[in-house]
Amino acid sequence: DVAFFGGDPDNFEYPRFNLDMALFRAYENGKPVAPQHYLPWSTTGVREGEVVFVAGNPGSTSRLNTVEHLEFLRDVQYPFDVRRLERTRAALEVYARKGVEQERQAHDDIFGVSNSIKVRKGELRGLADARLMERKREAEARLRKAVAGSDRMRATYGDAWEAIAKARASFRDDYAAYRLLEGGAGFSSIQFGIARTLVRLAAESERPNSERLREYTDAGRSSLELRLYSPAPIYVDLETVNLATSLAFMRDELGAGHPTVKAALAGKSPEARAAELVSGTKLGDVAVRKQLAAGGRRAVGEATDPRIVLARSVEEAARELRKRYEDEVAGVEEQAYAKIARAIYDVEGPKRYPDATFTLRLAYGAVRGYDEGGRRVAPFTTFGGIFDRAAKAGNVEPNRLPQRWLDRKSSLDLETPFNFVTTADTIGGNSGSPLVNAKGELVGLNFDRNTHGLV
Repeated sequence: DVAFFGGDPDNFEYPRFNLDMALFRAYENGKPVAPQHYLPWSTTGVREGEVVFVAGNPGSTSRLNTVEHLEFLRDVQYPFDVRRLERTRAALEVYARKGVEQERQAHDDIFGVSNSIKVRKGELRGLADARLMERKREAEARLRKAVAGSDRMRATYGDAWEAIAKARASFRDDYAAYRLLEGGAGFSSIQFGIARTLVRLAAESERPNSERLREYTDAGRSSLELRLYSPAPIYVDLETVNLATSLAFMRDELGAGHPTVKAALAGKSPEARAAELVSGTKLGDVAVRKQLAAGGRRAVGEATDPRIVLARSVEEAARELRKRYEDEVAGVEEQAYAKIARAIYDVEGPKRYPDATFTLRLAYGAVRGYDEGGRRVAPFTTFGGIFDRAAKAGNVEPNRLPQRWLDRKSSLDLETPFNFVTTADTIGGNSGSPLVNAKGELVGLNFDRNTHGLV
């Protein structure tokens, strides 16, 4: 409860009261490890204004994105995401209200979807901010003017922006179909993922390793099989709800007359078709999956399991969309953004660091509060604050403290800092990254950024 205190309402929010960490003792040859190098624990903590450093592997940022690319995210991609996620959450919440077991099955999915909604809406708010977009346009115009002013840079980098604009424009009308078919958003269920993997594994295994889809190369085979043959339970009722919701969403996005929609629904309602597909499959049995995989293309091609039949029926259209996206969008942008990155370095030098790619980065910032809605938000919350929050909420989820915390309240200094905010540049992938002070002492762990930083 204390690791998840505040639950989804507090996710990406501040002030925050959350002890999302654990301590372990490590042994080597039966004795506690005594490492030569380690981060000593700070006994004093940090003060407002103090510098802190964050070492970690931030996952993915998109700060090189051109204006046209950002407009695509604002107008096409992120609205699609929000529509899909909100529809999924609504269906899961209805399912969870049916009983304690249904709530347990759907609990993590609801949190994950809610988390994604907050991220996408936070990004959309920023992209809808005319001032922010104008700043981006001005920065892009300055860079392009500098590139155009140099014969060398113009010849080397000058076509990058137009290439991206053309690539995104060419895929606007097909983006939803790409996500629904190739991305699987129209068939959202564990069993469909299994069926598609079996269909593609049979086909890709016959190709030379260098010509396979990247998920099916020899390098990834062991992890693919680990997922494919996982004995994790599949809850039939939850699976049916997820599939019915996604089939209905695909119908509404593409239209009931779309060939893939017609093939997927087979003349039935999304609910009836989902029930038919889930009840009729045997892919919940790991032994059946292994048998189909071992039989290769012939076994998969002749299989009558309704999930395999469905996966086969959409495979050609899905692959075609994937190839178009990889050739006309992803491949073009990979080269174009490499040019833009080099252009930025040529013009601005090492002042700007590159986008995050899960590689090691040392970020720095200050412990500092901020102003929001005319009020000052202090940089620290305290142990006293978590007790106050729990008491005001009646000590029920998501603001429930464990009994042992309540029993020991009198032994704590309630003014002790609990969570704090910094100006360090972190992003998903930095979760768990150590924060150290100027002495190299451990003063905290990064676990989130707030909603203002999502964009």
